[in-house]
Amino acid sequence: MLLKEGEFRNVSGCAIAALISKDKKRVSGKSIVECMKTMHDRSNGLGGGFAGYGIYPEYKDYYAFHIFYDSFETKTLCEKYLNENFDITSYSKMPIKKIPAIMDEPLIWRYFLKPEYNKLLESQLTEDEYVMRNVTKINSDIAGAYVFSSGKNMGVFKAVGYPEEVGEFYRLDEYKGYMWTAHGRYPTNTPGWWAGSHPFAMLDYTIVHNGEISSYDANRRCIEMYGYKCNLQTDTEVITYIADYLLRRKGLTLTELSEVIAAPFWSQIEKEKDPAKKARLTYLRNTYSSLLVTGPFSIILGFDGGLMALNDRLKLRSLVMGEHENVVYIASEECAIRSMCSELENIYYPKGGEPIIIRCKED
Repeated sequence: MLLKEGEFRNVSGCAIAALISKDKKRVSGKSIVECMKTMHDRSNGLGGGFAGYGIYPEYKDYYAFHIFYDSFETKTLCEKYLNENFDITSYSKMPIKKIPAIMDEPLIWRYFLKPEYNKLLESQLTEDEYVMRNVTKINSDIAGAYVFSSGKNMGVFKAVGYPEEVGEFYRLDEYKGYMWTAHGRYPTNTPGWWAGSHPFAMLDYTIVHNGEISSYDANRRCIEMYGYKCNLQTDTEVITYIADYLLRRKGLTLTELSEVIAAPFWSQIEKEKDPAKKARLTYLRNTYSSLLVTGPFSIILGFDGGLMALNDRLKLRSLVMGEHENVVYIASEECAIRSMCSELENIYYPKGGEPIIIRCKED
């Protein structure tokens, strides 16, 4: 059916959402899938996905690799590489439910593994750095193989389809996690394909994003100088690598990360009255100028034990949060968080460039 002018909903693209239990109570993935149904019109069926944290407690000390393969030959080649560089304790096909809406799926396999001891020792790298470099090598050098999830006790599930269809396809109602993030995609200048759907992940960092990155080329050229490769044909991928680089490698705090990617304007920094804060903001803008992310965006960064939600500094994309008891809900629209919890308290719309940081209580 053709729509007349004015009969469609202007929603500024993509939908993002999250829920996090601050006391790490694990809940079914069903809630986050149901939440995405309320924002159906923000997607166009060319990509949807979820990230769940705390979903693999029985393998919590192992890296969980989720991998797309385009053929059995590619799978054989990639598994040879994995066996040479990792100790695999368990592997299997990803459990899925065949549904008509999800078509042309690749081979999807899951591996629980650790770096091979002697290879790790020889590399003189930390475990995380060793894993990051090997994930980058697989995604860059083994054609048709994409490691799309590589953290511990967490996993990414994504596909070409609407998010509620992706949730059904991966049987997310059978998983339980203390935190879930979600994305419904409306691509505007990049292709809709399986590995290009959100969330994007590196180790335990995941990103879901609504918007466009006009600084992508400058960001990409900068981050690729440090060993990362942006080869998934979607601008959002670069934010994930920026987060991994600044947080894990450089040791910045989450607040400092937000002050790099959504840095205040120079005019604002000049007016800052706190000398220490002014010096910090000036240092970060000068040192990491090529990692400033420009363009309209709202993102949710997930990590082990917490999340950060952030708008661009002009707040050109919507984002709302609410709380109830020990659970925090975040989404592009208020109706989405109310679908997860009807008794919300402290509903809040973050300001442009203001990081909302939620951490779980220590175990």
